[in-house]
Amino acid sequence: MGFIRNLLALIGLIVILAAGWAYTKLAPALAGAPIQLSQVPALWDGFQKMAPKLKEFDPEFPRIYAEFLGKLAETGDPGVSMMWAEPVKEGLTPEEVVESLKSLATARNFLFVGESPFYKQIKAITGEDYRYVNFLSFCDARVGKAMLEYRDQYSGFMPCRIALVQEKSGRLWLYTMNLDLMIHGGKKLPDNLRADALRVRTIIKEMMEGAAKGDF
Repeated sequence: MGFIRNLLALIGLIVILAAGWAYTKLAPALAGAPIQLSQVPALWDGFQKMAPKLKEFDPEFPRIYAEFLGKLAETGDPGVSMMWAEPVKEGLTPEEVVESLKSLATARNFLFVGESPFYKQIKAITGEDYRYVNFLSFCDARVGKAMLEYRDQYSGFMPCRIALVQEKSGRLWLYTMNLDLMIHGGKKLPDNLRADALRVRTIIKEMMEGAAKGDF
């Protein structure tokens, strides 16, 4: 069932891409007018236009988008679907998880560059206590430089952030953005940059999984 769901999700993605292309071509003509049967072939034209472009995409592109669309179909929320989430072991305190993250980062030569204790900011502004929410930032300056040399827009992913959040029930969770979408979601990255990005991805996943268990 999982394979079928992912396959259908991938087919759906290709349809969406083609429809999007067709819409950009048809939008001026369709403004304020009903769709005409004669305009339907533009969708097929969209398929034909997209096919050569998809050949340039990362080889993991189908799997990544199939997984994303599978989560989107399940949750109905794109924000949830593009996040990695790790539940923290019961009994661990926020302070222990933070120290674990820092220790695991240091062991992997991944620099801790700061934190933003959001719950303290809420208290300072409203005067009311708030559940624990803390944003921790990490960076590999060498990889960051390579990312910026490739695309300035990649600065929006920097530094790598992990959120430690106490949900309303009291359970702690770790969240971060799914880097697979950036790494595999479009045209294949240059080999060296792709290797660096995959290494950072591995480090972030290991840190989250380790800190969730209280490892140091």
